[in-house]
Amino acid sequence: MKNLAAPEGDRRFGHKLTRVGFHPDGVNLTPEGITMQTILDLGADVDSRYIWVACAAHSFAPYRIGNTRSAILAWLHTLPRGSRLAMESTGSYHELLAELACKAGLQVFVVNARDLRRYAQGVGQRGKTDRISAELIARYVAHEHTELHAYVPPTQEQRALQQLFKRRAKLTVTKGALIQSLRGLRGANREIKQLMSALDHLITHIDRLTERTLRKIPPAREAAEHIQTIAGFGALSSAYLGNSFTRHPFSSSDSVVAFSGLDPRAEDSGKKHGRRRLSKRGPSEARRILFNCARSASRTKLWRPYYQAQRAKGLSATAATVIVARKMLRVAFALYKTKQPFDSARLTFGPA
Repeated sequence: MKNLAAPEGDRRFGHKLTRVGFHPDGVNLTPEGITMQTILDLGADVDSRYIWVACAAHSFAPYRIGNTRSAILAWLHTLPRGSRLAMESTGSYHELLAELACKAGLQVFVVNARDLRRYAQGVGQRGKTDRISAELIARYVAHEHTELHAYVPPTQEQRALQQLFKRRAKLTVTKGALIQSLRGLRGANREIKQLMSALDHLITHIDRLTERTLRKIPPAREAAEHIQTIAGFGALSSAYLGNSFTRHPFSSSDSVVAFSGLDPRAEDSGKKHGRRRLSKRGPSEARRILFNCARSASRTKLWRPYYQAQRAKGLSATAATVIVARKMLRVAFALYKTKQPFDSARLTFGPA
């Protein structure tokens, strides 16, 4: 007699089959089980306290671990070496996981949050929770890892330098906002001047710390010294680019421009030729620094003719400045690759 209580798939030989095992998950995976596993595609949704982890192949059910060194190391111990782990860029919350995962032998990818949002829309995701986000990231890295750049952990000095750049940028933005907000306030001129003076003093102190930290990274310091010989680049912008060039393995000036987000984005379809706009895919601080450098450079003897030539094409002042910034970035990268100071006689004004 058939066992009608058994699931349809288990009605074999006239009786119900009893399950004698289960698929291992990341919590109880043994070292013997690790060796039998293939490379996994993993996603992690990180916040300040917890990390939701998921596997694209559903080798384990999504679960949550603490965002602490001990919890992360215990989880990484359960994973096969060479597995791919992706996470969203979350300021600083993801840095511990990324660093420890690299040391554990995983391929790590730190993904732009905007890309993940658009990917979620593209695959028809209807909701968002930490667990769903982890599953989405795992799915994303499983399908797109060949098109992604692996994360390279920064050195202690590189991390310190990057934090100084971020803090300086925040102070600069805050100072500008305060100037606009307090303009016209009567009876507080002395206090406002004291506040602005204190902010200027703090920014100057950060600049000194930046210069001191840059000396600890000889390749970045050498690159910054060469870049600063280009008209329009100052100490801050040269240090920023020197650190960026040595931090990321750029293969060409095209990749540098794409990373900065200054690359024009085509928007054509059939007979339609859409207006070109910047992709703005890279760090906004890089674009702000380069734009300000180009605006200053467009008034110099070296760069003014090139700027005016772009204006003569009917471009706006902003568009012409962006083109100058893009050209200056390519020249700066060339100096970094050749390890030579700027020679104006070798500058050619081809396509930017």
